[in-house]
Amino acid sequence: MTAYTCPKGHQSAESDFCDTCGVKITGADPTVVAVAPPAAPAGTESAETCPHCGAPRGGSARFCEDCGYDHETGRLPAMDAAAPAAWTATVFADRVYFDANEVDGVTFPQDAPEQTVTLPAPQVRIGRRSSSHGTAPDLDLTGDPGVSHNHALLTLTIDGQWLLSDLGSTNGTYLNAEDTPLTAGQSRTLKDGDQVHVGIWTTITLHAPS
Repeated sequence: MTAYTCPKGHQSAESDFCDTCGVKITGADPTVVAVAPPAAPAGTESAETCPHCGAPRGGSARFCEDCGYDHETGRLPAMDAAAPAAWTATVFADRVYFDANEVDGVTFPQDAPEQTVTLPAPQVRIGRRSSSHGTAPDLDLTGDPGVSHNHALLTLTIDGQWLLSDLGSTNGTYLNAEDTPLTAGQSRTLKDGDQVHVGIWTTITLHAPS
């Protein structure tokens, strides 16, 4: 595969920003490296799978990343995307959050437009689109180099509550002003006005239907 070396020495499949630390890659010549397939961790030969769709379960993650099955309740999330009471989210480049991160080599975007999106049931995958990684998130934050390709997941439960889960992101998923990020697979219930912080500058504000 073709790889690029970032200023901190990490190998990145992307040529603009490092996959590992998010630092901008400039003037790097691509190198071809042989990557062996990762060995399966000990004891994962009989890893748990989703009883609804058969997808592998990510550790102790509560929700299936493919169909949204809730491993705790044994139920599928709400599936009616046409429900009139739809939640929305405002996505914007947050200068306060950016200043708190202090990432070398990355400048705050001056032309990043604020956008408001409707959250479709039953799941909204947050990440960065990448052909090399095969990711096509529902909420594509490609402009923010600190967002992992598979970063976080919003899931609408059958009870009509949106839950936030981290998918093992590199830089973490933060809720409101909390100093500690969610751990991989941890889920938190969201309410109107909650803010989800991801990447280097992105803040997502949740809005309940009026």
